Amino acid sequence: MYRKRLTTALLLTTTLAVAFAPAASAHRPDPVQRQLDLLVERDGVPGALAFDGRTTRTAGVADRQTGRAMVGSDGRFRVASNTKAFTAAAVMRLVADGRIGLDDRAGSYVPQLAGHSVTVRQLLKQTSGLPEYTPLVDWSRPGTSEDQLALALAQPPVFGPGEDWGYSNTNYLVLGLVIDKVSGVGFRAYVEREILRPLRLRDTYWPAPGELALRGPHARNYGVDPADPGAGRVDVTDLPGHEFGASGGLVSTPRDLNAFWDGLFGGRLLPGWAVRLMTGDTTDIGGATSIPPGAGTATGSLPSRSAAAVSTGATAAICRGVRSAAAGPPAAGAP
Repeated sequence: MYRKRLTTALLLTTTLAVAFAPAASAHRPDPVQRQLDLLVERDGVPGALAFDGRTTRTAGVADRQTGRAMVGSDGRFRVASNTKAFTAAAVMRLVADGRIGLDDRAGSYVPQLAGHSVTVRQLLKQTSGLPEYTPLVDWSRPGTSEDQLALALAQPPVFGPGEDWGYSNTNYLVLGLVIDKVSGVGFRAYVEREILRPLRLRDTYWPAPGELALRGPHARNYGVDPADPGAGRVDVTDLPGHEFGASGGLVSTPRDLNAFWDGLFGGRLLPGWAVRLMTGDTTDIGGATSIPPGAGTATGSLPSRSAAAVSTGATAAICRGVRSAAAGPPAAGAP
């Protein structure tokens, strides 16, 4: 059965608390188009796009300098923390195959965490207490996942494992290392083999080392350059996407993201019990937000059937109460 998904790709000059386009109806004026227009006219977003699997709606421009028209549903953009949903699905594939357990200690697979009690489940659910690594990285220099994890582990934990909930890109950095160890092929190759190829997501890719530009058609992106935050809001389309890794490195399109959600919830990637765990094994985060304070909003992907399955930085195994379709961008210095 066709599962309608709504994917929104946004290019921002200012920080937004949420970017959410409701499902379109047959009534006029079109409420989705109205929301896109408001993002441009009221909130100062250069360009916005919504794609529901059939219809593409746009507002604004793809390039402030040239006035080029906004790209369509095949336009590439950095999906930022939507990457976490792919990483989580890859981990659950390993769980379904009996190669790892959700309650295994992450240190069994990641030597840097030897002696820590953090589990795979806690990493997925953002309850590990591991500190955030992204503000500690010098984004002007290439580094490995191990280098980035070492920076985080040099800081005190935010709370004890399983004692609270707290968004941290470090959780998915570690999950990438777990996939590396267990799969034997690296998390990028494993995601390609188990998710991208089976679903024919031909326009979704991991940037290569040193690759800064986006491939194919795309809009420009504006925000704070993590390598030069003092410069203010600038064009940050070209970024070291490879460095954002398992927590935020993927590039995709609205069309491919819809296909991913359809494949995940349609049973093409995981058995039903694994999908139910991803959306049912939740943590009540109370009044906490999914987006770290000060993070700009860049992209969002909202499966219409389940608000709990929003792919923001909060999800993947997944947090009750999250209602935002927004995700913090690499441009703000965090995947």
